[in-house]
Amino acid sequence: MFAGLTELGIANGEDLKETLTNCTEPLKAIELFQTENGILLPSLQSALPFLDLHGTPRLEFHQSVFDELREKLLERISAIASEGKDEDRYTKLEELLEKSFPLVKMPSLQPVVMCVMKHLPKVPEKKLKLVTADKELYRACAVEVKRQIWQDNQALFGDEVSPLLKQYILEKENALFSNDISVLHNFFSPSPKARRQGEVVQKLTHMIGKNVKLYDMVLQFLRTLFLRTRNVHYCTLRAELLMSLHDLDITEICSVDPCHKFTWCLDACIREKFVDNKRARELQGFLDSIKKGQEQVLGDLSMILCDPFTINTLALSTMRNLQELVNQDALPRDSSDLLLLLRMLSLGQGAWDMIDSQIFREPKLEVEVVTKFLPLIMSFIVDDYTFNVDQKLPSEERAPVTYPVTVPEMLSKLMQDNRVACELGLYYVLHISKQRNKNALLRLLPALVETYNDMAFSDIFLHLLTGNLTLLSEELGSEEFCNILFDGFLLTSFSRAVMLSRSCTTSCVKKWTSKSQAQ
Repeated sequence: MFAGLTELGIANGEDLKETLTNCTEPLKAIELFQTENGILLPSLQSALPFLDLHGTPRLEFHQSVFDELREKLLERISAIASEGKDEDRYTKLEELLEKSFPLVKMPSLQPVVMCVMKHLPKVPEKKLKLVTADKELYRACAVEVKRQIWQDNQALFGDEVSPLLKQYILEKENALFSNDISVLHNFFSPSPKARRQGEVVQKLTHMIGKNVKLYDMVLQFLRTLFLRTRNVHYCTLRAELLMSLHDLDITEICSVDPCHKFTWCLDACIREKFVDNKRARELQGFLDSIKKGQEQVLGDLSMILCDPFTINTLALSTMRNLQELVNQDALPRDSSDLLLLLRMLSLGQGAWDMIDSQIFREPKLEVEVVTKFLPLIMSFIVDDYTFNVDQKLPSEERAPVTYPVTVPEMLSKLMQDNRVACELGLYYVLHISKQRNKNALLRLLPALVETYNDMAFSDIFLHLLTGNLTLLSEELGSEEFCNILFDGFLLTSFSRAVMLSRSCTTSCVKKWTSKSQAQ
């Protein structure tokens, strides 16, 4: 309680105890102690007896004065930290720290010491070590001081960050496995700006401040965890963290992160859920500007492109481009915007392999994806258009057209062997399910049983598909549709290593059961 007072030559409770033990007149000894250590203000001596007459304890009075002086001192420290030249004010603060630091363990004066340390850009290393060694002092110090400790103590910083990263992943999984999903409200509904206001992102942003070294440490933690777990939500956090610092205009970090402008442009695309021509040219310019010797930046760019929100935007933009090409009677290889989308999808899908192998070069996109797979998807779009138009004709003008029920072997093969083709194939399934296209869905669902790395049974795809299937309440009353959906697709996962997420399954059953009962 009295730690540090003796070191400063100030009498404390132990001194009073010793005085009373050795004195012959205790009352005079107490009066002398009060005079020597009380408030040295002559006019106060006549006022204290007046307070005694009103029953105000001396302790209460002195505590009130102490609290008031402490607040004034804290205000003055803050004023010193913001006035004058840097050298002058930091010299004053260092002198004040030297005088006050012995009292750092005294609870009533600890805030003063911590306030001085908070305003010093560089606290003496000796004092930082003393704070680090004492858990209570470490917990009490401001984040500005902790940053100085963390930048030279990666393990301690890791201990602080780790619970936040676990919380972030748990929040993403809870959002994915929520039963409250629909076409209008799903995992990708929140805007990028809204997502960045999340507790974890804000806390990490505050912990990093303007410290480039701490930012680099967090990025290294994210890369390591991504490699260890293959969890793509770490890629999301990497992009969100950079854009959160961008929102606060932390130029000290944004200006040194080579991915900043690329991520900023991509963030605008994610907000619109579409990559337009202008932004496509900007993104291509960033990728093309990577010079020899700078290839390592591809590792970070690929991680940002691996973010599910980015993949979602790129895939949706690709679907939209394919529909436009159908209307224009053009081929995929003739669209530069489409080729760029495929290039970025390929780079994002190859993020884990690139970071793991440390071979920083763009993966080559298989020619068959452009020359065979995408034309097949376009042919499906044409089939839908043709069938829908035919169904709208008067019965006497309607040709005997039957909807195709099988898919070309090439499509199934590419969805099994190529991750970009598989991703686009799955997004086409999401597109037709959102359009309530029962015929196309029945045609394609069997092809999803065998896909690249079982991507058709990933949490994100099942989450989106479940939301879209809530539109098909009438179709879910059909035995044929349910047999193909459940027996032909969903339940096949139980016979292999892949298992449907219990939350996704529960969500499906709850949604569809309630729809059937309503009928």
